[in-house]
Amino acid sequence: MTDLEKNVTRNKKLDGLFAVVGLLSTFIGMLTLAALIVNLAIDGTARLTLHFFTSFPSRFPAQAGILSAWVGTTLVMVVTALAAVPMGIAAGVYLEEYAPKNWLTVLIEINIANLAGVPSIVYGLMALGLFVYQLKLGQSILSAGLTLALLILPIVIVATRESIRAVPASMREAAYALGATKWQTTRDHVLPYSTGGILTGVIIALSRAIGETAPLITIGALTFIAFLPDSPITSEFPFISFQWLMSPFTVMPIQMFNWVSRPQQEFHLNAAATGLVLMVMTLIMNGIAIYFRYRFRKRIRW
Repeated sequence: MTDLEKNVTRNKKLDGLFAVVGLLSTFIGMLTLAALIVNLAIDGTARLTLHFFTSFPSRFPAQAGILSAWVGTTLVMVVTALAAVPMGIAAGVYLEEYAPKNWLTVLIEINIANLAGVPSIVYGLMALGLFVYQLKLGQSILSAGLTLALLILPIVIVATRESIRAVPASMREAAYALGATKWQTTRDHVLPYSTGGILTGVIIALSRAIGETAPLITIGALTFIAFLPDSPITSEFPFISFQWLMSPFTVMPIQMFNWVSRPQQEFHLNAAATGLVLMVMTLIMNGIAIYFRYRFRKRIRW
């Protein structure tokens, strides 16, 4: 057997070993997730009633619900997505397509990568000083949404840059050869081709944000709240109100923490049901993003 044949045989064995290790890692992750979901379902399914979704928290476990928690989570995530996703994508496009390659750009890139690994409590402390005290936004939904937007912004930027970087240079050169401007090339070719990767980064970022607790507690999220924010729709012109942005709030992870910290077993069942609802909300949010990613990729193939 020649040296070439030995190298080929060895590489095939290494490829097979890597495939086995990757398959085992995938199964371990899937089994862990399945065990978590099954455990939550066993403990909390009985509490998933209409009353549970339409009632406020209570000191009586059987009467307690998550109305204020799931409404607060939804509104906070809306603010987070509207603040972080457009800004993160725009920053990623600028850094990858327009920014000059000099020491300042390199410094910005290094700091963005470092910010992606900063503990979330640090963002909470920064938001407490900036949004709550300096900008006078108070302990509101707007402060919470902007805090989580800062938390996931580096993730969106990095994902956007990596997706744009994966676009073949020949696609840009072909567009330039046909007389397209840089913005036309970016808008009509680079961004559509990289949308799938960008949405993957957005999914990861929003999945992290929806489960965060520490930064929201830092800026003053309530652990017990028995009212809803102001309605965004009013009966008077212009029929839209933004007062809800300044309303106090709570979110589902904080409600779970509140119930888990209590000694009664019934509250622990409520926490399990809340965790199950939170996972379903995350899966729905991710499913919507995956659907749009699939549509964009299908459009590119055709």
